[in-house]
Amino acid sequence: MDGAPDPLGAGRYGTGLFTPDATGEGERIDYGALAYDAVSRARLTALGVGPGWRCLEVGAGTGTISRWLAEDVGAADVLALDRDPRFVRTRPGGVVRTMTADITDPTLAPGRFDLVHCRFVLMHLPEHAEVLRRLAGWVAPGGRLVVGDAVDLTTDRSPSSPYQRAMTAMWQVLRERIGTDITWVTRYPQLLRELGLLDVGAEIVVPPLTVDAPITAFWKTTWSGMRDALEASPLLADGELDAALAELASPSLAALSPGMITAWGRRP
Repeated sequence: MDGAPDPLGAGRYGTGLFTPDATGEGERIDYGALAYDAVSRARLTALGVGPGWRCLEVGAGTGTISRWLAEDVGAADVLALDRDPRFVRTRPGGVVRTMTADITDPTLAPGRFDLVHCRFVLMHLPEHAEVLRRLAGWVAPGGRLVVGDAVDLTTDRSPSSPYQRAMTAMWQVLRERIGTDITWVTRYPQLLRELGLLDVGAEIVVPPLTVDAPITAFWKTTWSGMRDALEASPLLADGELDAALAELASPSLAALSPGMITAWGRRP
């Protein structure tokens, strides 16, 4: 989501790091979708999302959830909103619409929806609380707001391996370069209640970090895309990033991946 640089002077996701023009960026996003789409689909199904719903997907990525809502769920209307929706692969005759927009724009008014779904977006925005409030305002009466972001269980103690040190360095680089902050995400249930939502709930899922898992490929491509920034980090010694990547390729790796917290609530 474009905008003025954050207070850290680093720009925004997609400008300071992970630019859409970067080679392999669409593939990297798809690995994240493969890791978490089944979790998101199961949660949305459990919440009753079904035929005829009007749905807004914020930060649509490559459009995997948007297409599922349109083609499998039978939603009446699906709007895939992204600052750069080039990766949203719509199909002819589908009900998925795309909208190029900056979610931090206070004048943005896409309408009211039975479902507003936002995954791995707010954690990158210093103004996440205000954006969350606006997302809640776009939910029609009786509709659902479902939000998800990264939660990290891998760096809560002193890193003991190149993998852990690379993960720690990654979070620091993301915070310094684009303002990413995941320290608040476990407060999602409280934040949704404070916004007046009912039937609030939350869950955390940590996908297995196995050699052939999509989440493992996601971290490989993410770290490779951040190589220059990570190798400049004082938290990593020379050659340690390559050692961490080698760990990700090793069947003997015994570590947790960062996971995803999903929280939801219903508009009265």
